[in-house]
Amino acid sequence: MRDLIADALKGHGADYVEVRIEESEHTGVAYRGRELDSLSRTSGLGGSVRAAVNGGWGFASFNSLEGLKSNVDLAVRQARLVGRDKTQLAAVEPVVDKVCPEIVKDPRSVSLSQKKRLVEEYTDVVYSLGDKIQTSVVNYRDTSSRLYYANTDGAFIDTQSIYVTGAIQAVARNNGDIQPNASSFSSTRDFGIFENRHDDVRRMAQAAVDMLSAQHVESGTYTVIVDPQLAGIFAHEAFGHLSEADDYAENPHLRELMTLGRKFGGKHLNIIDGADIPGSGGSIKYDQEGVPKTPTYLIREGELVGRLHSRESAVKMGETPTGNARAINYNHPPIVRMTNTYITPADATLEDMLSDVEDGLYVVDSMGGETSGEMFTFSAREAFKIRNGKIAERVRGVNLTGNVFVTLENIDAIGNDITWPKRGGGCGKGGQAPLPVGFAGPHFRIRNCVVGGK
Repeated sequence: MRDLIADALKGHGADYVEVRIEESEHTGVAYRGRELDSLSRTSGLGGSVRAAVNGGWGFASFNSLEGLKSNVDLAVRQARLVGRDKTQLAAVEPVVDKVCPEIVKDPRSVSLSQKKRLVEEYTDVVYSLGDKIQTSVVNYRDTSSRLYYANTDGAFIDTQSIYVTGAIQAVARNNGDIQPNASSFSSTRDFGIFENRHDDVRRMAQAAVDMLSAQHVESGTYTVIVDPQLAGIFAHEAFGHLSEADDYAENPHLRELMTLGRKFGGKHLNIIDGADIPGSGGSIKYDQEGVPKTPTYLIREGELVGRLHSRESAVKMGETPTGNARAINYNHPPIVRMTNTYITPADATLEDMLSDVEDGLYVVDSMGGETSGEMFTFSAREAFKIRNGKIAERVRGVNLTGNVFVTLENIDAIGNDITWPKRGGGCGKGGQAPLPVGFAGPHFRIRNCVVGGK
């Protein structure tokens, strides 16, 4: 493969060219209700060429290795048509390496019938909760791939990987009242993440049923304690996207907001994007520009100290590439994306945080949300009242909303209990979704958090 790519790059006539070739196999099982919705096993091969000439970019993707040289020529011609400036890419030492996953249990060693049987079992668990369960959706998918990357700087990286992911949703109904609940999980090294989840599925479905009888929360301003799962989602959605520096060039307002050195919170607040978490969806050794991924502090002791970069965004801002140029597959060019984004633990315990809250909310995970610039909204998957320092009755209809910078300032306690949940995330940006990412954090407490409800 290396010789094939090297021959195609000869005499390219561009400032810079990179080639990605990907071989992949996919297995999927999905049940909707008690009916089999899909059962698939597919494979594919394809690749892409990205070229830069005079600051302009060309991109061509293909599904056959025949004519690789002609696709290089096509990408170079495209780049030449739009180039009007100077190609600027941060200098990176070219890497030659082979990367293999540390597999615990390989999904390729498990038959499709065994995977189907587990999906059926989890479906049965959901329906075992009784006639208040209206429907369920259970999805399983695994991917194994081999990605060859080469560029005209001399890099050649052969990366093998696996990815196992699943999602289970239960929908409970009582007359016209409908309450969903869901859980998801993923691993880059272990099919076992999908096994022995019966108790987790039962708890998730039971919570959907229990929410039918829960009271709606009153809207207002509360002291809120978020669990580790929502802490990670907050780090990713509300702050991580603001740190992706390829958005800065067209957004002067964002550049002004995200000025290095700006204080965003207390000294207990640290947020990192790092790709070295074993098994987590965002864990990579190199990005798709051949740049080694290193942990990047975004906030250190409450101060903005870093951003996420590609080689192009880094040189534009006079900073260092961080190894965050990623693409969901060969059909797309790499753009700046997070890997594993997390809030680091501090020294508080959950009991400490609860102890002086007389009337607040304890919020677990998220069923969805959205961000727009510095504004965010999250819908809680589960929520409970806090009364006199204790987690009390379940409530529903909890939506957290606010300005991320104000919210960071209002985080007055961070726990010592960071966990890397087995849940994975599929991040979307620039028409590319779902890109595997990871997120985590400890419990933390927010004062004066705006909560939408009844």
